[in-house]
Amino acid sequence: MSDQPSDLVERLGHLPGTRAIILNADDFGMCRAANRAVGDLLLAGAIDSATVMVPCGWAPEAMAFAAQHPVDVGVHLVLTSEWRRYRWRPLTGVGSSLVDAAGYFPADCATVERQASDEDVAAELAAQVDAALAAGVDVTHLDNHMGSVYGLETGRTFLRQVFELAARHRLPFRLPRTLDGMTLPAELQPLVDEAIAVADALGVVVLDRLWTHPFELVGEGTVDEEDYDDVKAGFCELLRAVRPGVTEIYLHPMLDDDELDDVADHAAAKRGFEHRLLTDPDVTATIADEGLVRVGWRDLRALQRGGAA
Repeated sequence: MSDQPSDLVERLGHLPGTRAIILNADDFGMCRAANRAVGDLLLAGAIDSATVMVPCGWAPEAMAFAAQHPVDVGVHLVLTSEWRRYRWRPLTGVGSSLVDAAGYFPADCATVERQASDEDVAAELAAQVDAALAAGVDVTHLDNHMGSVYGLETGRTFLRQVFELAARHRLPFRLPRTLDGMTLPAELQPLVDEAIAVADALGVVVLDRLWTHPFELVGEGTVDEEDYDDVKAGFCELLRAVRPGVTEIYLHPMLDDDELDDVADHAAAKRGFEHRLLTDPDVTATIADEGLVRVGWRDLRALQRGGAA
């Protein structure tokens, strides 16, 4: 497939060639450090949306916030639990193929792809969306924690279950039409094309592109560890490289405090840097200077549901 964008940006009411972005905060509800950062950013309009990790301990607070404010909040579908000291379990219980020996979600995607049954995945993902809706969240979209549904490790995907869930609730899903700008092998593009064809057939709205910057703090723990200015320079460079079409740029903004240090095994400082980035005047100026147009997942949901964006 060409790396040219679809007509999505035009369907949103913008001119052809518009470079539209969605700034999304992942991991809402993972911990209080995430909630405090993401809630403030949503209210300030510094991000366009967030996605909540429903099985996590601080998800009730995040979902209560989303229910009380007119902000775009989706569900960050969870099948993994990656930290050593702080973990979470399936909503559907521990007597299934979704847990490790300790009764938690596995720490890595490869284990999920190898051992999870299709039926257990479908039930768990549906339970997470149902819980968010029951909490009063006006769910705007779906995406996925750590890429556990995409089949990136073994080739076994759970996209069918996700697409059926998204179609049932009439929600768009985070899937890019092209791997352009992503650090993934180009040979995966035919598999993406197949998935896009299924999404299109079911009427599930997807993105043109999906970008981020490195999750890790480069050189962490060494004399060459990058500082905030390094991270900001890299993020502004990424913004300047945005192509025409609709590109989601996802980050993980959190407060770099004692709680996050206790929760995260690494990259806590990077989460704090991302929180700062999103309110940094230089970042705001870069978005303006580049003529980037910010849109929201609620706009994409309106398209999927047949209304005006």
